[in-house]
Amino acid sequence: MNQHTKKLLVSFMTMLLVFALAACGNKSEEDASSGEKDSKKETRIYKGEKGDVEVPAKPKRVAMMAATYAGNLLELGITPIAVNEYPKQNKFYGNKLDKAEVVTADSYEKLLELNPDLIITYSDDKNIKKYKEIAPTVTMTYDKYDYLEQHVEIGKMVGKEKEAKAWVEEWKKKAADAREKVKSAIGEDKTFMVMEAYGKDMYVYGKNWGRGTEVIYQALQLKAPAKLEKDVFGPGWKAISTEVIPTYAGDYIFVGTGAGNPDNSFMKSNVWKELPAVKNGHAIKFDSESFYFNDPISLEKELDFIVNELTKKK
Repeated sequence: MNQHTKKLLVSFMTMLLVFALAACGNKSEEDASSGEKDSKKETRIYKGEKGDVEVPAKPKRVAMMAATYAGNLLELGITPIAVNEYPKQNKFYGNKLDKAEVVTADSYEKLLELNPDLIITYSDDKNIKKYKEIAPTVTMTYDKYDYLEQHVEIGKMVGKEKEAKAWVEEWKKKAADAREKVKSAIGEDKTFMVMEAYGKDMYVYGKNWGRGTEVIYQALQLKAPAKLEKDVFGPGWKAISTEVIPTYAGDYIFVGTGAGNPDNSFMKSNVWKELPAVKNGHAIKFDSESFYFNDPISLEKELDFIVNELTKKK
């Protein structure tokens, strides 16, 4: 090969390399542009209580700042990257929240570091403005929805409304079966009360306030004493003293073991010991820190526990 031919070959190879680099550059620009478009397509509008919010179509890093909804995410196949301290105490979740960081109300910097793509909280959370600076934030008013509506609404927030509705339908079937089993075991006219001590205070609960109330009064359709229904079902809960327990007591009493170093001395009182439910062995203790929740995972465990307690032979 003579010198002139070599020069032509080198020039030709150089031109090919330039064209190849240019093509790659153009493709990278096209890919980047396409990626930007895809990224934009990966959002949707959630119609929230306080207006429309642009949220990820399929959020991957959800911070659940509302204490009671972590289990709703778990049921939908999403492990939250952040929760507050309460869900970690729920034994029904097992180790499902081991990888979730605990972020308290004043841990703004920690939440920022976790880089969530969606934040869910209660509508009265004082930190909503701060959350919105970190990621799209959606809210829910706890007592605006019943426990099944809550799950569907959270499904809407995270793009899994279909899955949430499917669980609701399955739950209704399971509840109907359990209802028949319980009523055949104890009859149809028994009344139920749910109560617990919290610190030095004592509370009786309505039909949509955790502690198994959704299972007892709604899923199983069991009755409350008339006065309890009248005084408590509206507000959801009522503080009471030991002396008035008989006023609200049912044939069965589900009593929480309590959280927050509870004062359970009422169980040593004559008022308690003389209750028909206590005398008949129908005062049933439950784990307050787990029964506090009314998400799908907790509800299914609560249903199993309650049905077993009401149908087992003594």
